[in-house]
Order: sequence, then structure tokens, then C-alpha cells
Amino acid sequence: MTTDSVNTRELILEILLEVTERGQYSHLVIRSVLEKYQYLDKRERAFLTRVAEGTIQRQIELDYILDQFSKVKVRKMKPVIRAILRMGVYQLKYMDSVPASAACNEAVKLAKKKGFGQLSGFVNGVLRGVSRGLDQLTYPKESVDAVKAWSVCYSMPEWIVAQWIGDYGKERTKEILAASLLEAPITVRANLERITPEALAERFKEEGVTAVPLDTEKYPGLSYAYTIFGFDHLNGLSSFKEGLFYVQDISSMMVAEYAAPKEGDHCIDVCAAPGGKSIHLAEKLRGTGHVEARDVSEQKVALIDENIKRCRLTNITAKCQDATVLDETSVRTADVLIADLPCSGLGVLRRKTDIKYRMNPEGEESLVALQRQILSVVCEYVKPGGTLIYSTCTIHTAENEGNARWFEQTHPEFALDTMRQMFPEEHLGDGFFIAKFKRKQDNG
Repeated sequence: MTTDSVNTRELILEILLEVTERGQYSHLVIRSVLEKYQYLDKRERAFLTRVAEGTIQRQIELDYILDQFSKVKVRKMKPVIRAILRMGVYQLKYMDSVPASAACNEAVKLAKKKGFGQLSGFVNGVLRGVSRGLDQLTYPKESVDAVKAWSVCYSMPEWIVAQWIGDYGKERTKEILAASLLEAPITVRANLERITPEALAERFKEEGVTAVPLDTEKYPGLSYAYTIFGFDHLNGLSSFKEGLFYVQDISSMMVAEYAAPKEGDHCIDVCAAPGGKSIHLAEKLRGTGHVEARDVSEQKVALIDENIKRCRLTNITAKCQDATVLDETSVRTADVLIADLPCSGLGVLRRKTDIKYRMNPEGEESLVALQRQILSVVCEYVKPGGTLIYSTCTIHTAENEGNARWFEQTHPEFALDTMRQMFPEEHLGDGFFIAKFKRKQDNG
């Protein structure tokens, strides 16, 4: 798995170290490496992506396996050796296309190349032991301790498993856990300001992209959306560079559907980056009205601007604005307000595999408080009769239904219209929550 001087496994090792030791986000690190090494052939980029994502995604299980075969426990290993062994075990257990001898030998070479020649024998011994003993490995029993068993089997921290069982019961939790390990599909929606869904399908065909339209019975309203695959990378598609479609999860598309803006409406999206929901609203306005896409930093605003320019829309602008601080000039100006707020992100684990290791109960509690703080500020922007959408990409009840009920009770000037929790196993989309509120008309 090498091209010229680039060793793919060495790139994978660097990705793992960036994420697990230096605290970088896996999806951003992987994307950066793929962009830097675009000249690698498709097969190698696919190998890199799968091993890097899979090793991070299955980390708890991989560590459990390693601890059965290594005298030195994973937590006491040197970071480079730990990462090399994790990726080696992932290949041995989950990649039939990689011969066991290759997984072991390449791991040994990598240890030596990184200056750990004295530990190359240890690496070799552990991985060959794993290779021989995988079939005899025993896992914790579900009947004895479901939390422990599912934590190892699905590589999910025990506290999350226990929380989901408490919130949703064992059957639903098991479905969510299984879905969290599935490959996330790439879904896109046509930029209806620029092209019809049918014409976009033709463009995809011309570019060699396989595009499957969504089942409109299962996903009503999303007749403009497709699942796409069979292409090399997005930046290589002229249809993408021309802004003819936007990559967006199905669940996220539902925000604009529930918001249902009318032509001429003024819309505000208070935590908008990278801009998908704002751009979707702007497209639905058919060139009328205006969408103001806000976020807290200039860097995030620049990202929104980049996507606005690519989609060539004229009725949307990006603005730097802290959602926790009241903007007096916006009070009661919005027909539609989108509050897709910072959250624990536990609905998007297929795409951002390391979130589950970063989050903790205290982090969730602080997010609940932040969400309430922001909602109490931004609700002031909604006109009488206007719509407020509160959404998150998590499946944590306190952040979702709990906060929706709290807002309903503490802001009686708003009426709850719709509330929906989407789970990743139900459909192609991510775990996602949407609550739609209508501001009551002023008396008199």
C-alpha cells in the first residue's frame, strides 16, 4: 500500500496520533490528509479512509482485544506503539482483503521507521498472537452485563450505553448502537435555484456518478435529494464546483422542510456554519426575501461565505454574531428563525467517530445550559406569528425533548407545533431532533 515515497499506513498512523493524542477531530484530519494526497489512487485513499475511520470507530473493542493478548495493557503503551497495534488489529479483524502476514509485517516496519526498533518484536508478537487467537476470543456476556457487553461489542463508552438504555430501552438502544457502526451514505440535494432534480441526475450520469433518488414515500418532500456513490472525490466533480448540488444529511434537510419559509420571508440562522440549512432556506425563497446566516467566528463565517459563493445565491449573507448576545437590531424581525445549536453530537457518530470519546455527562449538562441560554436570547428575534426551529444532531433526551419542554414552559409566548426525534437506524439519515414553535400573535 505505497505510492512512490508515500506510505499509506504511515499516513494512517499520523491521523490516529493527531486524533487520539493531540485532540484533533477525526473527520477534519482525514479530510485534510485526503486533500493533501489527492494524487493517490482511489484504492489507496479508500484503504486509508477505512483503516483510519475504522480504527477510531472500533477503538474500545480493539483495546479490549489487545488487552487479552498483550502483557502491557493498552493504557500503559507508548502512544505510537498503541496506535500501530490498534490499526493492526483492525486490519486483522475487519479487513479480509489484507493478509494477516501483511498486517503484521507492515506494523513491524512502521515501528522501526518511527524509531521503536527495540519494540518491533513486541509488536510482532502481539499481532501474531491476535491473528492466531481471534477466533477463540471471548467477549463480555450480554446476559450478565448488557452495558459492558455492548460497550465492547459496539465500541461505545459505557456511560452512553447506560444513558440510552435509560432513555429508550434495550431494544432501541441496540438498534442505535448497531447503526452507529454503519457507513454513512453521502446524500445531496439539488440546488433548485440552478437545476432541476432530473437535470442533476443527468449531470451525475455524465460524470460517472451513481445517483439513487430517495424514496419519496419514506421521505416525503425530499424529491430533490439523492444518495450518490461511485465517484472519486467531490472536488473532482464539475457539478459540485458549479454549485448544482449541496451535500447534506437527510435529517438536516428536514429543518428547512419544517421551517417552510414563504417567498419574501426574512430568515435568521443563528449557528449556521457551514451553511447548509441557511442555503436550503434561501433556495426555498426562490430568489426572494433574505437569509442571514450567522456564526460566532470569522473563520466559520468564511466557511459559510465559501458555500454561498459556490451555490451562487444572492438572497443570503453571512454575518459574525455571537448567539448568546442579544442583537437589538434583530428583535422581532424574523419570519423564520433556525436555532440548530451546539450539542453533544451523538446522532452523527457514523460521520464523526471520535465524538463518543470526547463527550461526557458533565459536557452534556453544560450544553443543555448553553442551549437554553441561546434559545432565551434568539427567540426575541421572531415576529409574532413567526416560526422558531430548535434542532440538534444528537439523541440525548435532555438536550432535545427536555429543552423543548423547558422552552415551552418558560416562554409561553411560543406554542409547540411539532416535535420529532429521528434515530439513525430508522433511515439513511443521522440521529437528529427538530422542534417547531410558533410565536403567538400579540393581543390586541
